[in-house]
Parts: sequence; C-alpha cells; structure tokens
Amino acid sequence: MNTLIAIAGLGIICLIAEIFNLRKAIVPVAIIGLLAVLGLNVADYMEFGLNITTTQHTEGLYNNMIVENSYGKAFSTLFIVLTIFLVAMTPEFHKDHKAKLSDFVAIKLFLLTGAIAMVSFGNLAMFFLGIEVLSIALYVLAASEPRSLKSNEAGMKYFLMGAFASGILLFGIALVYGATGTFDNAGIYDAVLAGNLPDWFFMGIVMLTIGLLFKIAAAPFHMWAPDVYEGSPALNTATMSTLAKVAAVAAFFKLMRNLNLEVPGTYIAIITTVSILSMSVGNLMALRQTSVKRMLAFSGISHAGFMLMVFLNPPVMSGVLFYYAAAYALAGIAAFAVILYVTASKENEEIHNFNGLGKTNPTMAAVLTCALLSMAGIPIFSGFFGKFFLFSEVLNSGHITIVVIAVINSIISVGYYFKLILAMYTKEATETTTKVPAVYSIVAVIAILLTIGIGVYPDAVLGLIQ
Repeated sequence: MNTLIAIAGLGIICLIAEIFNLRKAIVPVAIIGLLAVLGLNVADYMEFGLNITTTQHTEGLYNNMIVENSYGKAFSTLFIVLTIFLVAMTPEFHKDHKAKLSDFVAIKLFLLTGAIAMVSFGNLAMFFLGIEVLSIALYVLAASEPRSLKSNEAGMKYFLMGAFASGILLFGIALVYGATGTFDNAGIYDAVLAGNLPDWFFMGIVMLTIGLLFKIAAAPFHMWAPDVYEGSPALNTATMSTLAKVAAVAAFFKLMRNLNLEVPGTYIAIITTVSILSMSVGNLMALRQTSVKRMLAFSGISHAGFMLMVFLNPPVMSGVLFYYAAAYALAGIAAFAVILYVTASKENEEIHNFNGLGKTNPTMAAVLTCALLSMAGIPIFSGFFGKFFLFSEVLNSGHITIVVIAVINSIISVGYYFKLILAMYTKEATETTTKVPAVYSIVAVIAILLTIGIGVYPDAVLGLIQ
C-alpha cells in the first residue's frame, strides 16, 4: 500500500509543479521519485521473503482490499521499471507540447497506480478500481493528439471497446458476488472449496474472462488493437503494448488462481482455443503489415496467446509468467525507443523508414535487432528462455498439441521480424539521418542489456515468485 500511496502522491506533485512553472523539474523529480519507490518496493519484498504463493496472502490491508505477497511485489517492481523508461522518454517525444508535459507524466504515474492495484488486489472491488484507473489513463493517452484524426479515432475506438469490456467485467463480478456473497478473494476461494455453487458463479467467471481477454487483446477479442496502436502517438503505443498488456495478463492470472480451486476441463478447452487463435491470427496478420506499429500490434496479440498458455499448468506458472512478461516488455521498450527515434520526423511508421539504419546508426539498429530477435525467441535472448520455460511446463502438463502449434507460430514470427531487420541492413537509406536524442539511446541500451541479462541469468528472475 505504501507503494500505491507514494506513486499517486508523486503524480499529484507533478501536477502541482506545473502550477508553479517548475516544468523542467517534473521529469527529474518523477524519475527520482520512481527510483525511490522502486527501492521501497524492493525493501518490502525482501521483508516478506520468497515463500509466499499467489493464492495465500500474508498480510491484508484495509479489510483485505490490498494483499502483500511476492507475486504483487515482483510485478509491481517490473511495472515501476517500465514506467521509469516511459517517463524518461516523455519530454523528448512531447517537445512540441511542453505545456502539457506535466499532464503526460502524471497520467503515466496514475496509470502505474492502476497497474499495481491490478496485481495487488485482495478484493474484486479493488481489482475493478485498478483496471479502470489504468484504462481511463490509456483512453486519454490514445486520444492525446487532438489535431490528429488517427489519434481521435484511436481514442474513440479504445474508449468504446474498453467501456464494453468494463461493463462485461462488472457484470461478471456481480454474478460472482451473487453466488458467493462476498467480493473478498479469500471468501470466494472458501466458497469454492465448500462447493455447491450456483450456475451463475461459472457464468460470472466466463464474463470476467471475456472482459479480460478484451483488455489483453487476445483473439477473437483483438479487433480494436491494430487500429488503436497505429493511431495513437508512438510513445503511448509503447505504453499500451508493454506496461498495460503485461498488467492485464498478470491480473488475469492472479484473478483466476484466486477464484478457482482448480481449472475445469471446459475452461482449459476455451483458453487453449483462444491461445491458439491469438498466436495464429497475430502472426499470420503481422506477416502482411507494412506499418511497424501495426506489425507490433499483431505481434502483441500473438504474445498474448503465448502468455495464456500459463493457464494450462497454473500451480507452477507464476514465476514463468513473470519471466516471460519481463522479457517481452523490456524488449518492447527497447524496440520502441528505436522506433521513436527513426519516425520522429516522419508522417508514418512504415518499414521503409528503417532502410539503411544499420549503416547510418549501427547502435540503434543493433538494439532493434536484438529486441526483435528476443521477441522471436532466438537464443541467447530472454525471449527464447521465456518460451522454453513456458513450453517445458506446458509439456509436463500433457498438452503436447498446443506446444507444437506454439513452436510453429514462433517460426512464423521470424518472418516478419526479419523483414524489418533486412530493411535495416540490406537496403540503402533514402534520407539523411539526425542525431539520436540521448534519452532514446540510454533507454534503448539499458532495456536491451536487461533483456540480455535476464537471458544469461534466468534464475535471478524465475525465483522471485514461489
């Protein structure tokens, strides 16, 4: 809870700083504050130790609205690190809108509070509050370019689809409450243990699942993602495809682990179908894209399908999910740092804008190449080990067919990732290059080093959640 209060307070400080015309101090203060909160979160994590599971809470705060455990603390740490990267790139990206800088930074901080609430909840009311805080912040960011038709369209589409998803989520929560008489996770779990639940409890679980599948853009609930990703400003697309997606998947996994004693076979069949659809649709559609942002949108849909495989063997998947999420999100941040640089003065994010980048800026080209190879699952990058650990655990649970399909989809993904890599190294640049903003270089290099680092030492991350 201290983490949530500190981050919300930091967002308010950023807004107050604008009133006193302290615009230059906003980003440094926000980053220093986030680093301090990161230290606080790590200290809390060390205090609780490593022997806490995702279904057993050790300390419930405010009538169990917030639960302190290793799952929430580990994911909160990842979210804070991602937000530091995103906030650091904000002033350069919005250099033409300096008057709105405090708004953009504060919105990202409030979005972070929602993400942390989504993985720290002990009550369905707090879960819904967290997901709405995150969603509303994303609606604003998607439509943050009022003079851009694409941004307005993206904001409207995201708002309408998000509102429908939120309504379905709320209806599902109401059905679960009607069946169990409580919003508290522990109370619902006890009711499941006692058995004899009415049919509408399982209807509620299905509605919660549908709502969350919308939030993570899993097929067939993915139709909004490509248009929203393409129309939103690039930095906000980076926020959606990394922080927001990982937070939604982590919340989905925690919610279903907390509400169900065991995953029934029919639910496994549904998740398996959605996972296969997401991987296949995402990768096949990505092959046809010429826009890098749309390509990464479909790539995100395929990765959502991979991450849904954690439901096929939930008892041992908490650490694997965290590792995969960290590998995917850090590679995504590194990739978008390069994309922001390359497309800063361009009207679009087409692949031809990256022609010759390997010759004109070898460092940024190397970072983007490493990020794409990690997403494709090529050794020695963390993306490879994330898929390896995931496939191994799913194989151990006896689901061989979906692993074979996942491997085939991983091979397909190499095709569109290499399309961008080949453009950087085999084609001639058509325009003169500009100097890389220092913050983009720093974020890109640090993010890709972290990606490689957790690939070289995977046990350092896998063991964070027991």
